[in-house]
Amino acid sequence: MAVHLCIGEVYGFSVFNEPLTRILGITAPTAGADWTIPQVGWIYSIALVMLGLSAAVLGKWVERRGPRCAMLASAACFCGGLLVSALGVAVHQLWLVYLGYGFIGGIGLGLGYIAPVSTLMKWFPDRPGLATGLAIMGFGGGALIGAPLGQELMGVFRSPATTGVAETFIVMAMVYACFMVFGAATVRVPAKGWRPEHAQTKDHVATEARFAVGVDRAWTTPQFWLLWCVLALNVTAGIGILGQASLMCQDMFGVNATVGAGFAGLLSIFNMGGRFLWSSLSDKTGRKAIYCVYFLTGAALYAVLPWTQRTGQHTLFVGVTALIISMYGGGFATIPAYLRDVFGTHQVGAIHGRLITAWSFAALVGPQLVNYLSTARKAAGVPKSEAYHPTLYLMAGVLVIGCICNLLIRPVDVRHHLKEGAVV
Repeated sequence: MAVHLCIGEVYGFSVFNEPLTRILGITAPTAGADWTIPQVGWIYSIALVMLGLSAAVLGKWVERRGPRCAMLASAACFCGGLLVSALGVAVHQLWLVYLGYGFIGGIGLGLGYIAPVSTLMKWFPDRPGLATGLAIMGFGGGALIGAPLGQELMGVFRSPATTGVAETFIVMAMVYACFMVFGAATVRVPAKGWRPEHAQTKDHVATEARFAVGVDRAWTTPQFWLLWCVLALNVTAGIGILGQASLMCQDMFGVNATVGAGFAGLLSIFNMGGRFLWSSLSDKTGRKAIYCVYFLTGAALYAVLPWTQRTGQHTLFVGVTALIISMYGGGFATIPAYLRDVFGTHQVGAIHGRLITAWSFAALVGPQLVNYLSTARKAAGVPKSEAYHPTLYLMAGVLVIGCICNLLIRPVDVRHHLKEGAVV
């Protein structure tokens, strides 16, 4: 939680989008000189692309070195990236912000994200959904801290000469570094062969052994790629809205930036809670059934969102959006347990790392769909309040396709299972 609540700040990055478009103009964007919203949107996307790529490439290393080393490396990259980004804002060089928050910080996201997953599943071998919910819950709650903190710090540092973004990045880097190092110092893994008393049965051990699939074999199976599509489509439908939550709320209802930040923070609560509640429920319903709920219910809710906005149903809009985001978060937390069910626990952390490349794909598609479609519609004269409607209908269709992929998943062929005593 100490690590994930820090790196989960990426979900609250939308509070920086508008201030980053007026670094030179301070009170209003300077035409032709200040950055635009689509340009700024790439910071968020690059960070999440690097999250997936670093998790895929370094997954085996994390399994070998353990969670403590991975968490320390995550702290160095994520907080160092914030400092590089602060420099980029100060000298108004967007490539430095891409490098800092996007590339370097994104590597920190990937390392910190996967480090606790396999560790907690070893502590809870009989409740993998609960375990992964605990592991990933903090990431979903990062914006609950990061969005209001960023807004407050920018208010403190704002002056006629600065928007306060660079100074905010520096303070956040120092604060987050303290908590992430604390998390790394306190994490533990169970002793080899340890099991809870109620799980010490031959049947339990045999069940795990039957489904031992190594990471290099796992990603050659159709099950892996169907699960990849399941995660990619679920994330695409949610991440674009979550990444633009603050600005979208301001545009659709004409509220100020403070209310927009509060809306992003509220979504963070449901994102966080959904990761624990939905994934824990999956231990009882099964992973395939719970994903059907995510996809079909989510599609229906996306389809009614434009109606709630047109009719001015503010409370209903917030409630529907919050429920959507809770299932989006639940999808993230349930996928490692789904992988454990299909491939076993042998190298589930590394398999999870490679599957997160689906997140990288979605990070490119989802936010850019929202950013470019909404910007194009505003430029065409469509009122801001209606600029997001086609994107919401599109996301509903994406979730229906995801449900089809989920229904196609079958058990892995026995030829992919590790033989007893095999070393990978």
